[in-house]
Amino acid sequence: MTKRLQVLFDETEYAALQAAATSRGMTMAEWVRQALAAARREASTADVDRKLAAIRAAVRHAGPTGPIERVIGETERGYATGPGPGNDTAASSGGY
Repeated sequence: MTKRLQVLFDETEYAALQAAATSRGMTMAEWVRQALAAARREASTADVDRKLAAIRAAVRHAGPTGPIERVIGETERGYATGPGPGNDTAASSGGY
């Protein structure tokens, strides 16, 4: 179901919007829909402080680093040794 949105502009603003739509070969309605969709995509979807806190928490975790060949080798050796001291049972069984 579609909904109607009524927005009022003075004559100068309306003429400028109409010119923008016409220059792109669009109807005024389609130009406005696309402009609002673009504005919605650019708007933040969450609190900036919450996003930064999540990023800061993530970078505190240590992870494997180094040449990919070494990291893959260490991972494969870990799967081969199975559960034990220092080996994660879920990772050793192929689970995540």
